[in-house]
Amino acid sequence: PDLNGYEKFGLGNVKYNISRIHVTTVEFPSASISLIPGTGIKLVIGNASLTIDMNWNIRTWMFKDSGRSTVYISKVSVTAIFSTPLDNTGHTSISLTSCRTTSGDIDIKLNGKS
Repeated sequence: PDLNGYEKFGLGNVKYNISRIHVTTVEFPSASISLIPGTGIKLVIGNASLTIDMNWNIRTWMFKDSGRSTVYISKVSVTAIFSTPLDNTGHTSISLTSCRTTSGDIDIKLNGKS
């Protein structure tokens, strides 16, 4: 979904709109899945990265600008634990028990008219 809103800075408000958000690349160079006896499944993803492209538009009382942006997020790590109990019909269900995510670097490139 698009993101829009405003932020208050010193002399006034900055109105923004971020639209056409697309994840263009996702890489999982290190991923593993293991069983945890009596609990469920552990998923570990290390050193992942993703690239996101989007349009942006910004407006203040003094100026306005718009353009395209590319965001590159790298050194992403995810550890998730899923429980796998049986439901009341005897089928296995799955639910997220815990999740921890960290990211190392974020590189933002803005291309605008100004």
